[in-house]
Amino acid sequence: MDVPFLSLKDVNARYADELKAAAARVIDSGWYVLGQEVSAFEQEFAEYCGVRHAVGVGNGLDALALILRAYKELGALHDGDEVIVPGNTFIASLLAISENRLVPVPVEPDAVSFNLDPARVSAAVGPRTRAIMAVHLYGQLADMPALSELAQRHNLLLIEDAAQAHGAMRDGRRAGAFGHAAGFSFFPAKNLGALGDGGAIVTDDSVLAARIAVLRNYGSDVKYRHLYQGVNSRLDELQAALLRVKLPYLDEEIARRRQVALRYRAAIRHPAIQLPSTPQEERHAWHLFVVRCRQRDALQQHLLAQGVHSQVHYPIAPHRQAAYPLLHGLQLPLTEQLHDEVLSLPIGPAMRDEDVQRVIDACQSFPEPA
Repeated sequence: MDVPFLSLKDVNARYADELKAAAARVIDSGWYVLGQEVSAFEQEFAEYCGVRHAVGVGNGLDALALILRAYKELGALHDGDEVIVPGNTFIASLLAISENRLVPVPVEPDAVSFNLDPARVSAAVGPRTRAIMAVHLYGQLADMPALSELAQRHNLLLIEDAAQAHGAMRDGRRAGAFGHAAGFSFFPAKNLGALGDGGAIVTDDSVLAARIAVLRNYGSDVKYRHLYQGVNSRLDELQAALLRVKLPYLDEEIARRRQVALRYRAAIRHPAIQLPSTPQEERHAWHLFVVRCRQRDALQQHLLAQGVHSQVHYPIAPHRQAAYPLLHGLQLPLTEQLHDEVLSLPIGPAMRDEDVQRVIDACQSFPEPA
């Protein structure tokens, strides 16, 4: 059998009975939107992240967009303000910015971690800069101490795009506990994945959390009373109940991801394949294991011929997408090189040891370029 990139069926099989019981509990309750399951999950997820508040929303993009929208409602952001963001992120990071009539300012990443480079962020700060969006790409925390100092020095908001970083840690603090607010995605393939779409915002700011809770529900604090022109973006009861089942397993599953990553890093020794570098092992949640290869497409085809499935995260940089014509003139050579070279190998909590070895063997057997 082939080695899948990620088998969600296998991931969820270990707690299938608990998931079915949770679904039945919601069905039998007769309450399906903004009920006890959402409230309980919000409390549990906030405690897990080490913050005071969590607000469940419809998806990860909405989580980021509603953070920015709430700051606009609170007067901390205004139309045309600039938000610094890594150039090599998934497009959702930029969509959340432009959706709020703010201006994304993509900058080159650090060449080792692929996350925001504080020095380049500092150079990009201008008179209209009001926020930094730090993306914890692939599950590794950005350099939050340096970015926090930079944000404080320039009086900027620091927002974490933690869509891929559930459970990532540094110095005893988890992703979501470093910035002013953080957005998470619970897309099924995430380290903490729902069985559909879902997202959450976490923050220590009580005023911000309260504003987001109103904005996600049509701008309403009391039924049929609308304070703002809000949206409909609510984590539903069923997904919250399923996430409550999976949250207690998250750290254990991240530990298995780390085991797989350690085996890859110890055994893949190919001159054409550059492995991810993680100087502080405890920081990485290993949502993805991303290698670089100048012959990326040939490597991917070779792996597939060996029965190993892989994915490209992501083939086209946001500033090269048709959705952002005004950014096409940007020169971000490292970003573009990364998008041409990165390849994600299979990694997940349900991977069998023999499948890990098959991935290693397939990588090692890739013909060296002439």
